[in-house]
Amino acid sequence: MSEELRKSSYDCDICKESFLEESKFSQHKQIHEGEAPYQCDICCKSFSRRGSLATHKQLHIGKKPYQCDICAKSFADGSNFIRHKHIHMGEKPYHCTICGKSFSNDSHLTRHIRIDTGERPYPCDICGESFSVGSSLTRHKRIHTGEKPYHCDICGESFSVGSSLTRHKRIHTGEKPFSCDVCGKSFTEKSGLTKHKLIHTGEKPYPCDICGESFSRSYSLDIHKQIHTGDKKYHCDTCGKSFSAGSRLTTHKLIHLGEKPYHCDICGKSFSQTGN
Repeated sequence: MSEELRKSSYDCDICKESFLEESKFSQHKQIHEGEAPYQCDICCKSFSRRGSLATHKQLHIGKKPYQCDICAKSFADGSNFIRHKHIHMGEKPYHCTICGKSFSNDSHLTRHIRIDTGERPYPCDICGESFSVGSSLTRHKRIHTGEKPYHCDICGESFSVGSSLTRHKRIHTGEKPFSCDVCGKSFTEKSGLTKHKLIHTGEKPYPCDICGESFSRSYSLDIHKQIHTGDKKYHCDTCGKSFSAGSRLTTHKLIHLGEKPYHCDICGKSFSQTGN
């Protein structure tokens, strides 16, 4: 910054950031002073800047005017949209001075540094639990208050987290944005795609700590461990026989119902269980 420009700028004596406009400088100081004079009339959350409130209110109405022309993902906030585009461009302009790791998003770098340092500057004033980022504290406090500020405009169901509303709305729209690049099968959630891809890779990341056998899904491991513990919580209400997995009880009940849904494609004979 030139000396002439420096003389006409407004410098923050706390973080040393400089501003050319007094109004921007005044808004910035509210961050340090903890002032949040702009309150959302829907969920009562407060903000230090009017623009931040305007962006926040778009979450309630579901408005996301910034759309990525590469993956079609939409954003309510222009700054989040710009951060997102760094992912496609492969840019990681934010570097950790401790370990050298780079990030496409400045907030991701902040979270990462706090993991290294163990810093958790956002404590809950109700239960005392602390968090490394303010958004995590905001979400946590809704456990205490029961607040659910995100409403589905189709069925009216409410959610405490915006991402839960996004996932829920896919039930109504039928949208499945996560596609397998191997077989083309699509999923409503990224976690569903992640689990599915284990079928193609053969990866089994869930090992049994008793016998060492591994499984591709955590619930398969849970069912398996019942063999070791002898836990059989699924009971047949007809004969009283017990099973460690719900699917095995369902198959067993076909015997009582007389159903034989499994057919031999050679002789045509039918069976109640695939093993038969």
